[in-house]
Amino acid sequence: MGTSSSSLPGLRSAWVLNAGTLLRIALTPVVMALILLTDDDGAAFVLFAVAAVTDYFDGYLARRWNVTTTLGSFLDTTADKLLVSGVLVALVSVGRASPWLTAIIIAREMAILGLRGVVAVDGTVMKASPMARIKTTVQCAAIALIILRPGDPIAGAYLDEWALLIATVITVWTAVDYLRRFAASLR
Repeated sequence: MGTSSSSLPGLRSAWVLNAGTLLRIALTPVVMALILLTDDDGAAFVLFAVAAVTDYFDGYLARRWNVTTTLGSFLDTTADKLLVSGVLVALVSVGRASPWLTAIIIAREMAILGLRGVVAVDGTVMKASPMARIKTTVQCAAIALIILRPGDPIAGAYLDEWALLIATVITVWTAVDYLRRFAASLR
């Protein structure tokens, strides 16, 4: 992320936001390894939660400090998509997440990442919609529940399975919204 201002506070702000993005990227393979190679669901949950919380604070602080750039927005969303996709793939590998729902989520994330790239060519920052922020929150909550898998099945599925289904529906909904809003960029 960067700032349009070269002031010292602006540079500090950009550094804080970059640190959050880099932390999400660095924690992704660590969480994946914990899921794939150990039975330490608690550590995987804590590190995933830390990574997810940095996303929330990055967005909040970027808006509050008015420190947004096309590159920063692209890197931030890339880090988010890497975290969600990577951890879901690990969870599919150990039989904890639905391969079909995971494929839908990852396909949407890659399609919207591509759309962001197309839109960014014109120097436009494709800001996250309020529904997309909710989508990210629901995805992260579902993944956290999958890591922990609390309780017994409810109506034939675990709570985390229901949460992933809800996250998938919201994910598809936000994809349709973005594609509708930025269709002109695809022509």
